[in-house]
Amino acid sequence: VQLQASGGGLVQPGGSLRLSCVVSGNILSVTEMAWYRQAPGKQRELVAIMTSGGTTDYADSVKGRFTISRGNVRNTVNLEMNNLKPEDTAVYRCNVVSFGIGYWGQGTLVTVSS
Repeated sequence: VQLQASGGGLVQPGGSLRLSCVVSGNILSVTEMAWYRQAPGKQRELVAIMTSGGTTDYADSVKGRFTISRGNVRNTVNLEMNNLKPEDTAVYRCNVVSFGIGYWGQGTLVTVSS
């Protein structure tokens, strides 16, 4: 099972980015898809999560600005990030859970700076 994340980059404050994560390999019954982030010197935090039933939840710091969604291709998850702030700067990683096992993608760096 491999998770390939893309879409990171440098953006000015107030800008937008869209992260995508494609899950490939032999994986069945994904129960959760999520995005985490880790800023330099800080602990990893959950940014957004979506269950197989479509329920979503977000970190308080990103509510109203970020949206997690399923992609058009099976087993893909996107993170639409709007009104980005410098404090959103971090390495973002996608995670999926299948039968209680979590799988991680490599990180994609998001830098918000003027």
